Amino acid sequence: MSASTSSQQGPRRRRPYAPRVPMAERREQLLDAALAVIVDDGYDRVSIDAIAKRADVARSVVYGAFENLDALLTALLDRQQARAFTRLLESVPDVRQLRDPAAFAAEAVPRMGAMLRADPDTWRLILLPPGNMPAVVRDRVEADRERFRLRVEAWIRHVQADRTGPSLDPQILAHALVACAEHFGRVALSEPGRFDPAHLMEQVRTVLGAVWPTR
Repeated sequence: MSASTSSQQGPRRRRPYAPRVPMAERREQLLDAALAVIVDDGYDRVSIDAIAKRADVARSVVYGAFENLDALLTALLDRQQARAFTRLLESVPDVRQLRDPAAFAAEAVPRMGAMLRADPDTWRLILLPPGNMPAVVRDRVEADRERFRLRVEAWIRHVQADRTGPSLDPQILAHALVACAEHFGRVALSEPGRFDPAHLMEQVRTVLGAVWPTR
């Protein structure tokens, strides 16, 4: 009877076999898997089981790389925060060399577009966050947003020295420019192809040229 029962149940599914890889590489694989779970299913669905399934490894492999889920998610948050802010700064031209707003826009717009295309999952969590985003993540995103706004504000102060026209409040204008950039970033992620990049860049050049006419 036991043999018949065993036959009816079929062979037991074997646990995924995880080839030996360097620990640093394994950690990156699991962080990528956790990011994919969050992007697809939200923060509420992320778990050791979900991460192991996405990475096609056993739970023991996950626990061998991270002490627990909190440690894994903290490492993921640290990595994504550093990666996003570094790439964001790299997308912005050197303000000391590009004091012409039109030239600045001509470089910044395509660079930011490439940044979004290179790592869309990271930017979806920042620009199109799920409603269940934990407070600790939201606080870090807002802190980086403020750091970037301050850099834009400093650039505005730098540029105004060479421009004519009405006096502009750098703080208010920095908030407006960052908000516009985030809006078009969300559109690029959710509706790719809606705006032609060359046309968008030309419109940004026109607006900045109107705000800061050449002296």
